[in-house]
Amino acid sequence: MTILAADEHVFTDGRIPELLVGAVDLHVHPAPSPFPRNIGIRGVADQAHAAGFRAILVKSHHHSMVTDIAAVDDAIGGLPIPVYSGVALNNYVGGINPYAVELSLQMGGRMVWMPTVSSEQHICVHEREEHLKFPSTSIKLRKTTPIPVLDEAGNLLPETVEVLQLVKDADAILSTGHMSPPEITAVLRAANKMGLRRLVVNHPNFVIEANPAQAREWVDLGAVVEHGLVQYDDRTTFFQWQVDTMLSFIDAVGVDNTIIGSDLGQKNNPFPVDSYERVLGQLLDAGVSRADIRKLVAVNTGRVLDG
Repeated sequence: MTILAADEHVFTDGRIPELLVGAVDLHVHPAPSPFPRNIGIRGVADQAHAAGFRAILVKSHHHSMVTDIAAVDDAIGGLPIPVYSGVALNNYVGGINPYAVELSLQMGGRMVWMPTVSSEQHICVHEREEHLKFPSTSIKLRKTTPIPVLDEAGNLLPETVEVLQLVKDADAILSTGHMSPPEITAVLRAANKMGLRRLVVNHPNFVIEANPAQAREWVDLGAVVEHGLVQYDDRTTFFQWQVDTMLSFIDAVGVDNTIIGSDLGQKNNPFPVDSYERVLGQLLDAGVSRADIRKLVAVNTGRVLDG
């Protein structure tokens, strides 16, 4: 694993540094992880701090990183910026497991992800679309199985409702993970009715396979839509689209309901700040205003985190 030095990134596009002052990246994938990574918690925090970010949130598909952050913070005498995490409700933590959610939130977790790699949608899409397959884990794990959030009648399972209540009580962030559009709609309807304030739909067109009209429906239920740089930077292994695709979603849901996260940290991909420079430059070239880009990377992400 490469540990990035705080001063390693040098901006070549002079338009970008000011845009990142006070930014918040809510979707970083550092080590430790069973998936191969190119940067650890300390490295990504140092890099983000050097670029002017005020906070980041890190994610593992396999375990809560809350204790990893605490261990690194203690070992080095303090990380340079706040680093948050949470728990993704996949097989590796027992699925829709209120015990795992409660533990993570009580120890400082800020986000709970509905199933990602253990959602039926993720499993089916990655079996069907060979080019979208995630990398193999660096350790041998048993095959993941689909985690349901709804019963056969389409109603939320009792444990799903309990998880939503725990997230509400902690005023934490609920992400809809990699679920199918009907599952996302059902969860967001319930979350909206229960009064959850911080709702995020990650990369609606990647794995989830939603369109802008569906994203607009989710925004009407109180969610913000996050786009990952990893799908829009042509240097990444997950590159899918040019920025005009992102702009079609922004046009549908509005810039005030959209955020950008890196979704980076994977081996053989650019580091997060490198990708912010590349894609934000493309958005500027496409005519997006500096004020709107600030909303996407700093204002709206900050509101989701602690506003």
